[in-house]
Amino acid sequence: MKIEIQGLNQIYPNGNHALKNINLEFGTGMFGLLGPNGAGKSSLMRILVTLMKPTSGVVLVDGKDIQKNRKEIRALLGYLPQDFRFFTSLKTWEFLDYSGSLAGLKNRKERIKEVDRLLDQVGLLEVRDRQANRLSGGMKRRLGIAQALIGNPKIIVVDEPTTGLDPDERIRFRNILSQLSQHDVTIILSTHIVGDISSTCQGMALLNRGELVFSGSPENLVKHADGHVFKLTLSPYDYERVKEYYNIISTIPVETGWEVQIVSDNPPEFSSTNIIPNIEHAYVYFMEHKLHTEISD
Repeated sequence: MKIEIQGLNQIYPNGNHALKNINLEFGTGMFGLLGPNGAGKSSLMRILVTLMKPTSGVVLVDGKDIQKNRKEIRALLGYLPQDFRFFTSLKTWEFLDYSGSLAGLKNRKERIKEVDRLLDQVGLLEVRDRQANRLSGGMKRRLGIAQALIGNPKIIVVDEPTTGLDPDERIRFRNILSQLSQHDVTIILSTHIVGDISSTCQGMALLNRGELVFSGSPENLVKHADGHVFKLTLSPYDYERVKEYYNIISTIPVETGWEVQIVSDNPPEFSSTNIIPNIEHAYVYFMEHKLHTEISD
């Protein structure tokens, strides 16, 4: 499966230019779309799942224009929107059974078997008879991914899937997606939670204000921050000074004051040690330093 995005623009009637000449290409496996709120991620997701027509540009799936082959492409899609909703009157298994019928599973006996298999996969089999609206927040998100998976789609699009989940639920969700990505499936994960990308994705793109500002592997993004992440131990007085001039990534109280991590183009004017960056460091450095420097140039 190969997805090509060529010259994609989305301009809303109010003049908001949500996507600006986006060009991307990716295949099977997990692909992450990262960026702050308002970066254009949800607009791109809605175009990819054929819910919205772009102002200009094309999206090709194995060479086929998704706008000209909507029915065929939709048969390949599984989608978990950010605002996933369901019929409150249905039990958990009933909702998934309904989703299966919409996905083209016509044989009821086989569909029920698939419903229970997916409920077991996402850890909801024991609550299959519970009203869907009585599930916890994490369970509802798991039901959402189950409905995105039913029918064995070749392209799975998930928009902000771990927002509001506790750490255990977030890890469970990422593990489910990671297992799926080992098969001949393309998974597109849109998020503003940096850890979701580093834990699961082989490739990623970074959007900012509708523009594509980075495309590559998470490891290559991290390289941008190499030599620009520092650890300092500060007195309360120095902490207030540092806070005024540097992007503080983490703050840990210690006996003498605070241990902090910062990103900076140059070593700070305080005693510090370089540390190996992770993707969170890299994201902050790229957005707050490297990207701003390139724009000013």
